[in-house]
Amino acid sequence: MSGLVAIGAAIAAVTGIGAGIGIGLATCKAVESIARQPEADGKITKALLLGCALAEATAIYGFVIALLIILFLG
Repeated sequence: MSGLVAIGAAIAAVTGIGAGIGIGLATCKAVESIARQPEADGKITKALLLGCALAEATAIYGFVIALLIILFLG
C-alpha cells in the first residue's frame, strides 16, 4: 500500500511543474507586451501578478495535498 501512497503523492506534487511553466509563459508574454506598448506597463503588471498568484496557489494546493497523502495515508 505504501507504494501507491508514494505514487499518489508524487502525482500531486507534479502540479509544481505546471505552475512553473505557466508562470514562465505569463512572464514571457508580459515582457513582450510591455516591449510593444510601454505605456500599458501598469495594467500589464497588475494582470501578470494576479495570474502568477493564481498559478502559484495551484502549486501550493498540490504540495499540501501531497503532504496530506503522505502524513495520513503513509
